[in-house]
Amino acid sequence: MNVTDTSETWETLSTRRPFQGAKTAVNSDVVRMPDGSTVRRDYQVHPGSVCVLALDEEGRVLVLSQYRHPVRRRLWELPAGLLDVPGENPLLGAERELYEEAHVKAEDWRVLADFYASPGGSDEAVRVFLARGVSDAEGERYSETGSEEADMEVAWVPLADLVRGVLAGELGNAGLVTGVLALSAALAGEGLDALRPATAPWQARPFEA
Repeated sequence: MNVTDTSETWETLSTRRPFQGAKTAVNSDVVRMPDGSTVRRDYQVHPGSVCVLALDEEGRVLVLSQYRHPVRRRLWELPAGLLDVPGENPLLGAERELYEEAHVKAEDWRVLADFYASPGGSDEAVRVFLARGVSDAEGERYSETGSEEADMEVAWVPLADLVRGVLAGELGNAGLVTGVLALSAALAGEGLDALRPATAPWQARPFEA
């Protein structure tokens, strides 16, 4: 059996945009179902995101602790950010986020996983990169951060500890969970060099390499 996501579009009879924010919006679509009936679907319109799993030579992963108001929790996360430049190569966004949030650069980049954050209510697509050959970036640290980013804690944590935390329900950020488990699976399988190249096509967010 071929288990692969496929493209499919049901007829959209109308679209309204009741909310337009600085980075995201909300659409309200009336959609015709296969049986001919109609339903309304309200969902977030999102530019997409990237996450970076930076892995050092000791098998440790770079993680950030940050307050997230919608869930009222401080979460451990991977460096991440929005793809708010239309058509931008997501690798450039990943490199930028790793530099801005952790002042780190990397020599080797691969794609770990692509996923939809919450496809029942948002079109946000996320690409998780693996970054190896990491080192401190040159120059001064990036300082144009918001109040939440300024309160971030940065740590290098052994991969095994993160896997344990995910399976114990102690770590819940979607990007971190996906990245950590994908990395663990890759290490147990064909190895990291078998991962997709950093500029692999991404159907959800097409770009020019």
